[in-house]
Amino acid sequence: MKKILSLAVFVIFMACAEAEKSHTETAQIVVESFYEKNLPTLKEYTTKESFQAFMNIQDMFTASKTENSNFKIVQELEDGDIAWVKFTTAYEEQPETFKLVKENGQWKVTERGLREKGPF
Repeated sequence: MKKILSLAVFVIFMACAEAEKSHTETAQIVVESFYEKNLPTLKEYTTKESFQAFMNIQDMFTASKTENSNFKIVQELEDGDIAWVKFTTAYEEQPETFKLVKENGQWKVTERGLREKGPF
């Protein structure tokens, strides 16, 4: 009986646990939360420095009324705990590139280092 109860608790726990987002999913979440001005979500998926940088420029943009971001991956590269995602959206004409790092097992958009060039 204890085994069945333990198994049931384990299954319920696993069902309730949120799946880890990939680096590309994280990039899309950050783009959409920025343009929709969803600050709690933006903060959750960015590093502290990156969140502050987004906050510094967000007032220059009006909240998007576009329902579909049309997020499309152009290129991506993952190397251990660092990833790069180049993408296009309905919000900007030119492709953008995010650098992501893993913090406590979760991908987060971060700032590029001074003079750091992306892989593409």
